[in-house]
Amino acid sequence: MTLRILLLAGLLAASCCSGSDILMITMGGTKSHKIPFLELAKGLIPRGHNITFLNGFPADFTLHGLQEITPSGLVEYIRNYTNWDLLGSRMRGDMPLSLWDAFRYSWQACDATLEDKETMDLLGRKFDLMILDGAFPECALGLVYRLGVPFMYINTVGFYVGTMSLAGNPVPYSTTPIFYQPATDDMNFFERLLNTMYSLISDSVYTPSMIYVQYMLRRHLGSDIPNIWSLGRNVSFILQNGQAAVTYPRPLLPNVAEIACIHCKPASPLPKDLEDFIAGAGESGFIYVSMGSSVKAANMPDHLRKLLVQTFARLPYRVLWKYEASPALLTDLPTNVRIARWLPQQDILGHRKLRAFVTHGGLLSMFETVYHGVPIVTMPVFCDHDANAAKAVTDGYALRLELATITSEKLIRAIHKVIHDPRYRREAKRRQLLLKDQRSTPLETAIYWTEYVIRHNGAYHLQTPARNLNFVQYYCLDQILFFIGVIYLLRALTRLYLNPRIVQLSKEKLH
Repeated sequence: MTLRILLLAGLLAASCCSGSDILMITMGGTKSHKIPFLELAKGLIPRGHNITFLNGFPADFTLHGLQEITPSGLVEYIRNYTNWDLLGSRMRGDMPLSLWDAFRYSWQACDATLEDKETMDLLGRKFDLMILDGAFPECALGLVYRLGVPFMYINTVGFYVGTMSLAGNPVPYSTTPIFYQPATDDMNFFERLLNTMYSLISDSVYTPSMIYVQYMLRRHLGSDIPNIWSLGRNVSFILQNGQAAVTYPRPLLPNVAEIACIHCKPASPLPKDLEDFIAGAGESGFIYVSMGSSVKAANMPDHLRKLLVQTFARLPYRVLWKYEASPALLTDLPTNVRIARWLPQQDILGHRKLRAFVTHGGLLSMFETVYHGVPIVTMPVFCDHDANAAKAVTDGYALRLELATITSEKLIRAIHKVIHDPRYRREAKRRQLLLKDQRSTPLETAIYWTEYVIRHNGAYHLQTPARNLNFVQYYCLDQILFFIGVIYLLRALTRLYLNPRIVQLSKEKLH
């Protein structure tokens, strides 16, 4: 009887959220932002859910149950915006993105998205849940309000905690490094001072940018759209792209779950042509080089390309290099190097003959590195790359090189060191064990909490009232000021009334 009741309860729980219509939105300017969403979609669709996914990058594949919407205005805007010289800027010591570029992206991308008919047609449909990217979610919050549904975040940038802070989660400057600086959670006084300064600078750029986003939302969706910050505070749940083994241990509220490496998977056999190329190296093995999807290797300055080619030619290993140009254009390519526009990165990282990974330090690449237990040489370029590299170096499985001062000798020494010094691979394997030792996989965790929010109509009971407090209230600064005021008042009253009385009594005693 008890078993029958349990089975019935399980069926009822499953049926309450099966066949839900879910709208996912990422306004992220690089393709890697899509990956966690697609992995979650692939996990939800077999459970009967229908996924609509709005993003700025045309679909690479079709999947029954998944409808990708790519507004032409947003696609074109991102293409023009990201036509950048990231490697060249870093090598010159310039900021990869100007303050103006950082300021304008959110509201210009919002305008391009909301001007599109495909986006506005979504307002005529019914959804049970929306899942937004924690990076630039503000424009999508207007759609949340118009559709009147609960929403969640996937914080695709693991070291970005702005949405967590707005939801009331503790993220003090003293132990929360800003996501675009090479700091860790263990900072001395001056590092904490710099971290606070950079955080305040970010806020000073973010706040006026949001005023423009607010204008765009009211222009396209109606003048009754509430304040963006009040909308953001009402988030039901946050799937944080982090985990203590690869990011930092943090105090998390009940409506936050970590899902780092949701996209990670065991290696599959490589295509025959790649396997044959690697086999030619014998037991020496091979090196894998990739600058990810956001940094186009084919756009690198010519002197950096020549430096890398000369370096690879001197290595006693074969080299697989993700390079978005035709091999025919590289007339000086050494025989031990093979390039390709796209390579199966996780299958390569899991190959037994891989000796080291040379990378830009993108978050997903770093997660995959740990998942497969590979030592790395990282050359940060922009955004969160420096923070990712700082964490990897601290954890002992990486060496960091600065592009502005890189030489062929430095790169060769770094590659040889992470290969021949056993502590780098040992620490990579230790982090791999810590990352994988979880009671459920990141995908299972993400699916459970997504369906939990649907089952409980937003799961608002998990929210904290701290989300409604401002900075002064949250850190009790108003109370501290109150007590200082009380002490000052008592001191003033003592001087005004009590001190003269004491003086008078003293004179009376003397007489």
